[in-house]
Amino acid sequence: MSDFEKAAEGAKMDFSKDMSYGDYLGLDPILNAQHPLSDAHDEMLFIVQHQTSELWMRLAIHELEAARASLVNGELPAAFKMLSRVARIFEQLNSAWDVLRTMTPSEYTAFRPSLGNSSGFQSHQYRLVEFILGNRNSALMKLHKHREEAYARLKAELARPSLYQVAISLLCARFDHASLAGEPGQADWSADIAVQDLWQRVYEDPRAHWDLYELAEKLVDLEDYFRRWRFNHVTTVERIIGFKRGTGGTAGVAYLRKMLEVELFPELWNVRGAL
Repeated sequence: MSDFEKAAEGAKMDFSKDMSYGDYLGLDPILNAQHPLSDAHDEMLFIVQHQTSELWMRLAIHELEAARASLVNGELPAAFKMLSRVARIFEQLNSAWDVLRTMTPSEYTAFRPSLGNSSGFQSHQYRLVEFILGNRNSALMKLHKHREEAYARLKAELARPSLYQVAISLLCARFDHASLAGEPGQADWSADIAVQDLWQRVYEDPRAHWDLYELAEKLVDLEDYFRRWRFNHVTTVERIIGFKRGTGGTAGVAYLRKMLEVELFPELWNVRGAL
């Protein structure tokens, strides 16, 4: 008996009547969901890259919704774990750009016509992540109106306080301050000096407010990785298509660069200069 056979001895080999690894993960539909529309070799890379990104987004949404619920229930340590996980998810998504950047402009051009008007700009999961975090441009809801379930989920999210609004509510409650969290569907991303002042009180005495101090740093860490993901998206697109318009009709790189200016938690960044 070989060393391999000895090591594998006792392992179950017959799964005709039992659930296997592939059964549990539903691998058949996943691994058969890649359908290139051209003969270009690199179209498979493009499809797998975006499909796996959507799976990571699926997990990010799962974690962000649970983190928000934990904050609402006062279970901050549980929320911290989930927020850390989301930051690591975006680190994983960042690494994926490195794989896509192995594709040259010539290779992308070979199958780009197959995309039609489809674009990552139309990802309802990415939009849901942004809505949960607080970047809520309701005008973009039009993109998802043709998909009833996705549209309904985004609409329902706009009726809830964002993750950051929940964090601000906790901050205000700590200092017996009137709520500064705003309305659930609010899309104003400009910094509020009153919110910044409260965060400053937390940072000036972290021992007294360690839970909020840690919450603030978890949020900053998450946005740090999120910004890196956006930046890598811009550089990848510029490297592959230059300044052409995107397949979905946006200005491409120019649009993506504009999105780099959006801050999810502006007061947490501004307070650093005030300390």
